[in-house]
Amino acid sequence: MRHVLHTADEVTVRSLTQRATAPGVWLKTFVAPEALESWLAPGWRLAGGPGFLMAVSLEVVPDSPAELVPDGYRVSAWTRGGVTRVLVRSLDGAFAARGQVAVTGPTAVVDQVETDPAHQRRGLGRLVMRRLTDAAARQGATAGVLGATPEGRALYEGVGWRVLAPLTGAVRGPDSADA
Repeated sequence: MRHVLHTADEVTVRSLTQRATAPGVWLKTFVAPEALESWLAPGWRLAGGPGFLMAVSLEVVPDSPAELVPDGYRVSAWTRGGVTRVLVRSLDGAFAARGQVAVTGPTAVVDQVETDPAHQRRGLGRLVMRRLTDAAARQGATAGVLGATPEGRALYEGVGWRVLAPLTGAVRGPDSADA
């Protein structure tokens, strides 16, 4: 189970984390890690590392030479169940990069953007982001949101996204009282 709180305060977090006692329950919210950690009930811990809620305005932009597929790669994209996926492979078929986006009315949520370390610094992350945001804009979305890791933040800022808030996660784990 996952709980995502768009607004959080000590009373709400403490109440929720005291009630949710099963191991593996997650909580994500838009507060700094040190604040969330001080509000958690016993048995909970920060997890997932630091993160950032990021956003961008979306519009369809025609392809430019900078966004063409680099030599040695091929791109495929498909939409199923309302989720558009972009996959980049090397010419020998090896995984290089990927990402997905789901449009929910005027907002698109980008998720699971990843570039294999052996293929980084070749513009593949930018290519994936461009294809995802173009697909979302063509489906009518006017804003994009995502949760970024510190590593991903540089890519997203480089393609125009901005940080709106910290994104912090916590998980309920087994403790001595659960044994």
